[in-house]
Parts: sequence; structure tokens; C-alpha cells
Amino acid sequence: MASLKESLAGPGFVILNAIRILNIIALLDIIAACALMLVKISLLSNFFVFEAASHVITAGVSIFLIISELPFCRNYFDHNWPLLGQEAGFITLALVMMILGVSVFGDLNTDATSQESLGPSFWQLILSAGILAMIMSAINLIASFVFADSDIGVTARHVRAYGAVASQKVVKRTASQRVFRLSTERDSLPKYSTESTPRRQSSMPRFPVKITGPMKGEDAASSKYSRETSEVAVPNLAHHPALHPGHV
Repeated sequence: MASLKESLAGPGFVILNAIRILNIIALLDIIAACALMLVKISLLSNFFVFEAASHVITAGVSIFLIISELPFCRNYFDHNWPLLGQEAGFITLALVMMILGVSVFGDLNTDATSQESLGPSFWQLILSAGILAMIMSAINLIASFVFADSDIGVTARHVRAYGAVASQKVVKRTASQRVFRLSTERDSLPKYSTESTPRRQSSMPRFPVKITGPMKGEDAASSKYSRETSEVAVPNLAHHPALHPGHV
């Protein structure tokens, strides 16, 4: 199955770019149909503003899809509109074009957009816009599965952009993204350095300790005298004058 899809990558480049042109033609047809219905809108009802707004929104979405189909602003759509980017294929495009086609068909159910009111040529223009949108929706949905290889992450948009070398481009891109992710994760980790970390110093100041030698001679005698005088002896109460009144 993988070899079959690789063999389809070369012809798929031509087929998918032809489908791109048809997508743009179908979207331009929808824009022309919306402009025509906007001009022919009926002003008899008070809700014509909302009908006009629906036509403007439909035309705006078609213009946005045309820009997404052009080979410009790929990075913008990859980052801001990933469902229309290179990694998403044509599934979202097919669903939106189906909704646009159904909306155009629904607008034909009014008296202002009837064949008698618009005329055969204008009515056929609006009818062709709905038919082309629904047909291209089905084609895009089928192409998105036929030319994609989910095993290696190749989408139909990759094949449309790179052709037969789409698988190689995707593998290189995936490898570069992994290297970039690993490098960013490594740079984001905190770094610890023993040289840059200051050592904790004691808050107590350090003073030099001087140890004196043993005292000799007079120093020893004076120290002995000071020790003896420091010890005060309790007097003997037997010799107190209060106890011998005759001697006073």
C-alpha cells in the first residue's frame, strides 16, 4: 500500500494542482453568484439586511479559501489556520465547500432568485456555482484520502506541493523539528555551576586566638594571693562582743 501511494505521488502532483485550479474556479463562481443575488435582493421584507449579510459572508469565506489554495502565506495558515495548512489535507476545504454549495442552492428557493426573475442565464450561473461547489467538495474529500500516507505523515497537500519527493521532505522536516525541540528543551533546563555559586561564609568573625604560656615567679604568687583573698572566710561568732557583755 505504501509503494502504491509512493507511485501515485508523481502523477498526484499534476492531478492535485489541476484540482486546485478547479477549486478556485468553483469559488469564483460562488462569489459571482453571491454578487448577483446581492444585486437582485428583494427589499419588500424587513429582513433583507440579514439576507444580504449572508451573501457577503459566503463571498468572504470563498475569498478566504481562494487565498488558502494559492501557494502563498503557507506559514500563516500552518500556524493560525492549521485545518487549512499543509498538515491537514483537504478535508476541511471539502466540508466548507459542501456547506457553501448547499447555501447557494438554498438561496434559489425565493421569488427574487427564481428563473423568471433572474432570467435563464443568471439563474444558470447561480445553479452552476452550487453544483461545482458540491462536486469539487466530493473530489477534494476523495483526493485527501487517496494521495495521503498517514504512516509517514504525508498529506495530499504535501504531494501537491512537493510531488514525488513529498515523503523525503516530510521526513527531513520532522527530523529538523525534533532536533529543534530537543535543543530548546535542553536550553530551557536550569544550569548549575560550582564555580559561580558563592560559598556560604560564617557570620561569626574570626579572631586570632592567643594562648599564653604558664605563669612563673611573681605572676604565679600574685595569682595564688588573689585566689586566697578571693575566698572570704566566715568569722567565728564565739568572739563577737555581743556574746560577752562584761567586756564592754
